[in-house]
Parts: sequence; structure tokens; C-alpha cells
Amino acid sequence: MARRSKLARVAALGVLAVLTLGGCDLNNEFWRFGWPEGVTDQAEQMRHLWTGSVIAALIVGIAVWALIFWSMVRHRKRGDELPKQTAYNLPLEIVYTIVPFVMIAVLFFYTVVVQNKVQERSDNPDVTIAVNAFKWNWQFVYPETTESNGGTPVSTTGSSTEIPILVVPVDQTIRFEVASADVIHSFWVPEFLFKLDVIPGNENGRDNVFEVTVREQGAFVGRCAELCGTYHANMNFEVRAVTGEQYDEYLAAREAGQSTHDALESIGQDGTATTTQPFDQLTESQRLDAAGN
Repeated sequence: MARRSKLARVAALGVLAVLTLGGCDLNNEFWRFGWPEGVTDQAEQMRHLWTGSVIAALIVGIAVWALIFWSMVRHRKRGDELPKQTAYNLPLEIVYTIVPFVMIAVLFFYTVVVQNKVQERSDNPDVTIAVNAFKWNWQFVYPETTESNGGTPVSTTGSSTEIPILVVPVDQTIRFEVASADVIHSFWVPEFLFKLDVIPGNENGRDNVFEVTVREQGAFVGRCAELCGTYHANMNFEVRAVTGEQYDEYLAAREAGQSTHDALESIGQDGTATTTQPFDQLTESQRLDAAGN
């Protein structure tokens, strides 16, 4: 009994050490346990799930190792006499059947809760942006705007010589309605810690919808994360997160007829992508023909 009590104290001290090594701030580097730092509210919710899962795994690991060492010490060989043999232990079998089930159920519950939060859609998002994927580039459409020269919504389309820049405001709810013109693509921004496979012909993208709230300004690379053909690796874009005022000024400049480059320059931003570069998909003969024309 004394040995069991001592073992329990050692296990408790191990758990306490895990909980105190990182201090009280659950947002510091230690508590991320290698999880990348995101820039959205949704990324932070997933980070909390990761932190809780790792702590739970550490507690289970400490308990398992403690039981292993206890068994090694308690049942070590003491002589040549054969120990008592037990065919089965029904209470123990019930325990090690129920305990893993409870652990899995708890992890499943919190996973579903976080997943529902990450995929939650608001009734009235602050901004709606249509994302159209095609082989092998992206088009970003701002449906609530109107260009002065054509009456169509403001849009930015990438090419083999231009990385498309998706301009979004920080601290606002942004809804992305993603669609594909040909094959399955995948909208992925690593700093969002989220990606969405874009399935063509899915009732005009009914299920290809998600929302984020970006909390940090900056330029973040975006990629296609689904093998979609010859130039899949070069199907990149850039997310440019700016203040709400800059976002409104950018859209106003685009509605007035300015290009993406000029509109970004007008709000003090780089007019071209800074996180990735375009890949010229033209063949040598095509480039020579273009130069001759």
C-alpha cells in the first residue's frame, strides 16, 4: 500500500510539472506544442484543441509509464518459485475497456465542438468574396462592388505572369464562396491553418463555403493543395490583410477603374505579390512568337 501511495504521488507530480512548465499563459510558445501560429480566430480555436489533446496525451503517457515501472518493480523476480498464475481478471478487463472508450468519446466530443465552430457561418458576414479556381490559377470576385466601366463586380484574375492578390480586411467576418471551373482544387492559406477542397458542380459551391476572421495585417501565401494537373505546384496566390479603412479605399479605387496593382499602391501596399512569384507557363516558341508580335 505504501508503494502504491508513493507511486501515485510521483505520477501526480509529473502531471503537475506538465501543467506548470509553461507558466500561466496558455497562449505562449510552450503551450502550442509545435502547433503553427495562425492569424485567424478559427486557427486559435484549433490550437486550443491541439493543446488540450497534447496535455491529455501527456497525462495518459505518464500514467502508463508509471504503471509499467510499478509492474516492473512490484512483480520483479524474487526467486525460482513460479508466481501465481491468473487466467483472467474480469474487473480489470472491464476497466481497460471502458477507460479507452471514455477517452475516445471525450476527444471526439471536443473535436466536433471545435469543428462546428470553425465551420460556423454567420447570417450576415461583413464581407463576401467569391473564389473561382481553374487550371491553373485563381479569380477573386467582390460581388458587392461594381466597376464603373462595365457594371460588373470588381475582380482579380491571376495569369502566368501575375500572382493574383486577394485583399481582405482584418477584424471582420469574411465569407469565402469557393467554386471550381474544371477539376477538384483546394483553397489553402497556411496561416489560416485551414484548407477546403473545392469540388466542381456542387450546386454552385453550396458546400464550398467557409468564414474566417483575420486578426493580423500582412501578406500570406495561398496555394492549391490538391493535385490538379501539370502546373498544380505553381497555382499560388497571396492574401493581403489590411485595415478596414484601407480595404474600403482599395475597393473604391478598383470601382473607379484602377488595376489591382495601382489600387494597392494607392493605399500604401506593394502592388505585386511579396510571398510568391509567378511561373511563366509559355513555351520557348510561344515566348518568341509573343516577342515578335
